[in-house]
Amino acid sequence: MKFLVTGAAGFIGFHVSERLLAAGHQVIGIDNLNDYYDVNLKLARLDLLKPHSRFQFEKIDLADRSAMEQLFAIQQFDRVIHLAAQAGVRYSIDNPHAYADSNLTGHLNVLEGCRHNKVGHLLYASSSSVYGLNRKLPFSTDDSVDHPVSLYAATKKANELMSHTYSHLYGLPTTGLRFFTVYGPWGRPDMALFKFTRAIVEGNSIDVYNHGQMRRDFTYIDDIAEAIVRLQDIVPQTDASWTVEQGSPATSSAPYRVYNIGNSDPVTLMDYITALETALGKVAQKNMMPMQPGDVLETSADTSALYDAIDFKPETSVADGVARFVEWYKTFYKVS
Repeated sequence: MKFLVTGAAGFIGFHVSERLLAAGHQVIGIDNLNDYYDVNLKLARLDLLKPHSRFQFEKIDLADRSAMEQLFAIQQFDRVIHLAAQAGVRYSIDNPHAYADSNLTGHLNVLEGCRHNKVGHLLYASSSSVYGLNRKLPFSTDDSVDHPVSLYAATKKANELMSHTYSHLYGLPTTGLRFFTVYGPWGRPDMALFKFTRAIVEGNSIDVYNHGQMRRDFTYIDDIAEAIVRLQDIVPQTDASWTVEQGSPATSSAPYRVYNIGNSDPVTLMDYITALETALGKVAQKNMMPMQPGDVLETSADTSALYDAIDFKPETSVADGVARFVEWYKTFYKVS
């Protein structure tokens, strides 16, 4: 099939594109290659994809309505995996308009492209951040997610609502993917593991927020990519028996579905750091810091629905995943 992968130069988009190409599909990847983090890392990812004869890259901004309309009209995609977004909880506090442009306008342009060109299935990146003030653990897609604590989370919740509208009005099958703290080789430099590794290697201290008293459902990138590639074949169907009063918020009478994709094994931030210290063979100098605005204390994913759908659940351990990241980091940055 022919896939559009948005954010193909990004962390998850790169890995998903590799999986799709290995499975024999054609992939059109788009990315705006912005400088939110090191563009050279994005270009290095693309350099690994471009040799594939079935891969084509286009530099396009999601918010560019005419370019997106033209792309969809010319390419006539079978399926779309929409992973491009302005990422980062903390960055959204200082740069809110970037999130409106990419995560709201950009998502609308993707929905419109899918609607007008009869795309068979749209999968899109949501986030565990939508759970916001929820305290019942593990987080379940059956629960309400109406109290986000960052604009980033609010845009991801908005993406789910927008997608449901298009599923209802136009019969567009949509699947939302609530990712839980993705990490691994080729990861984003703005995320904790990358920042911590760089600081420790360079002999600098690391900032540990909320004095390390946080737990995260860290999910290894290969598990994320495997789940996405399996889910693209699970096309949501209509369900005339579904009602708001009795149905789950993760489903609908429309062809709409939302899944958690997490490891279901939360780890404390300090244990995560310990795994990194072990992999590097160095002890970090730690600056204990207060909680940051927009952060949540703990995340934990109920992935039972995901397992039921694709007979797979992420289970790579933090020790193994962190070690694989460190191995990649040392190779890519030529660290002895």
